[in-house]
Parts: sequence; structure tokens; C-alpha cells
Amino acid sequence: MRFKRLQRPCAGAANSWEAGIAGCLKLSTDDLPANQRRDWLREVIGREYANVEITPPADGRLFNEMTIYSWNELRLSSIRSNAITIERSPHEPAQNSHDAYFAVPLLSGVYTLEQNGRKIILQPGDLTLYDATMPHRIFCPESFAKLIVSIPRPMLRERVPSVEHCTALRIPGHEGIGAITGDFIRSCAGHAGELSLRDFSALSEQCSGFLSLALASVRPAAVPLASNRSILLLRIKDFVERNLRDPGMNTAMVASGVRLSPRYINDIFKEDQTSLMRYVWSRRLENCRKDLLSQSRTGQRVSDIALRWGFNDFSHFSRAFKQSFGHAPRDYRQRNGASG
Repeated sequence: MRFKRLQRPCAGAANSWEAGIAGCLKLSTDDLPANQRRDWLREVIGREYANVEITPPADGRLFNEMTIYSWNELRLSSIRSNAITIERSPHEPAQNSHDAYFAVPLLSGVYTLEQNGRKIILQPGDLTLYDATMPHRIFCPESFAKLIVSIPRPMLRERVPSVEHCTALRIPGHEGIGAITGDFIRSCAGHAGELSLRDFSALSEQCSGFLSLALASVRPAAVPLASNRSILLLRIKDFVERNLRDPGMNTAMVASGVRLSPRYINDIFKEDQTSLMRYVWSRRLENCRKDLLSQSRTGQRVSDIALRWGFNDFSHFSRAFKQSFGHAPRDYRQRNGASG
């Protein structure tokens, strides 16, 4: 049986579809008859998070409500539920849309997570991380509330070396970086409906930073880390991605931002047979290429797309684009089925 995707504008955000949070959904089992709730919830969790099996509470009164916010590359979910068991078996097929890690700050109740041979019990305020694509079991014996920050796997791997060893570890929420991280995420969720899209989006980068520090604080000491060069390269690339649209970005700006010398930065890129600015241009060109093919940008001029990604010389952009992709930007767009 297939279910219609039920959604409502988020409570407390009267203008969420206009000036507020884009892509905000509120999904609830209360929208369905009791005998349809289990299958509906399984389908929703499978679509939004991971393919799982659901065991309702012993009394059969299944309730689950989730509010989901798009948050740049992340997603922030607020979930309330009565007792439930959720389990992903080793035989469930992985989907590209599920290729993410889930950071979980627990708000209330008791939350047990099993993954990678580890079992932890969270108390309110604590945080943990699990891999959506790997087998896991979540057991909540009573009503609970939690937040979920969905983080794409490549993004978290760049920020936290050996992050695969950080799943199913308890991050204490009453002290240190765990307390700071939990407080920040709870505050973002609590005020999301009051914030403009621009302000809310800006907070996602801070969230990634806090989570990276929190995970690093519990990573097992025996886990081998990536080489120093790899860590520095990831740091540089992260700075580049965050400032890619700034037409004034140059080697001096990057060097100042990551606190390394320009010469040392180019020495790091030399091992990959490129330079910092060639890497910057390649990332800008790739983002322009994606926008040229995006259905949401069909009416946008090629020059506006180039400006959006930091190119302020259209002739230079056209030559560089043709050299990289074999056709001038307009020809490339037309050949691949877009217009404008």
C-alpha cells in the first residue's frame, strides 16, 4: 500500500513558505486512522531517513510526529514519539538519499542505540551519532523527544577523520563541548520558526563545526588518523567551499583564513598536480555546470550564474568553461536539454 505524503506548514512559522524556512514539513501519525499508522510511518522513515522495521508499543498506540527543516546541506528534524523500536537489518538495500550520518541530541525520555557492536543508553541532554546505511537498532521504552541533524557522509568524513569509528558513542550533554553542541542545536530547533531563511541557513555551518568538535572529543584514541597533509588539505578545501561565491577570493585570502603560508598551500596542492586557484576555478566551474542543467534555474541567464559563483569576467568564464567541458556555456546548456 502506498500512502499520500501528508504535510503541513510548521506550527509557529506563519510565513514559513515565504519569508521563513524553505522546505519545512510537519508529518504526524495523527493524520491517519490507527490501523494505517505503522505502515505509513515505516514508509515515511524509509523515504526521509533509512529503510527500517518498526515495532509499535505494547499497547498498540503508535504516535510519531516529525518536523523537518532543510538546512543547506544538512537537515534538522524535531521528533516526538511514544515507545517504539526501530531496526535496520543488514539486508536492507542502501539508497543514495540515505548516505548520511545522523547526529541525535536527546531531549526527553530514554534512548538506546546499538550499532557496530556497541550499545549505549542516552539520557536527556546526551548526544550520539549513527550511520543510516549500516545495521542499527533504536529502542525507546517510553515516550521521548529528540532532534536529528542529518549530515551527508562525504561532508562529515572531510571534517572528522575516521568518523566511522565515532558511531554509537555517548557524548555527555552536561559538560564540555557536548553541552555546548547540544545547547546550540536545541536553540536552533527552538527558534527555527522565528528566523529568516538567510539567518537559519547561516547557522548550519556553525552546527557542523560544533558537531565535528564533539565527535572528535569521543573518538577512540587508538584510531589511526589521516596524515597531516590530508587534514590540512581538507581544511583548505572546506574554507574554499564556504567562500566559493566571493569573487575576491585569492591565495592570500585563503592563506589568512586557514593560517598557512601561500607557498605551503600550493605545495600541498602540488602533490595533486594542481594549484590552489586552479582548484578554486574547477569548483566554481562545476557549480556553474550544475546550475546550467538545473530545472530550477532554466530562466536564469548564463552571466548571472557565472556571477553567482564568483566569476566577474564573463569572457574568462566562457573560455574556462569550454576548456573544461568541451562546449561554451550556452551550447552546453542547449545540448543537455535546458534553455535560456
